[in-house]
Amino acid sequence: MIGERLQELRKDHGLSQEQLAQILGVSHYTVSSYECNRSDPDDKSKIKLAQLFNVSVDYMLGLIDERFSFQREDDLLVLPKDLTTEEKSEIENFIDYIKYKKQTNAKTED
Repeated sequence: MIGERLQELRKDHGLSQEQLAQILGVSHYTVSSYECNRSDPDDKSKIKLAQLFNVSVDYMLGLIDERFSFQREDDLLVLPKDLTTEEKSEIENFIDYIKYKKQTNAKTED
């Protein structure tokens, strides 16, 4: 599974196998081997890849399907997968409204 995820992430970030190999300090044959699931990156490389692509190691390993950020915060809100883009946008707008309301209330209390 890591091979498919690695290839997907590499392409999503516009990197060639050669470019990724340079970042990792390995040959492009090694990256190709990772992507074809002939070998797995060592743990340090997995962490470096997760940081580079800003995804969790769990996502890289195929343990979860959500692309959680490597730098995720404690308060993480997981939205249902079946929401439309418009519905997700509405949720983001509502969160922005709550932040605005909190800011406004803090200013009036000062």
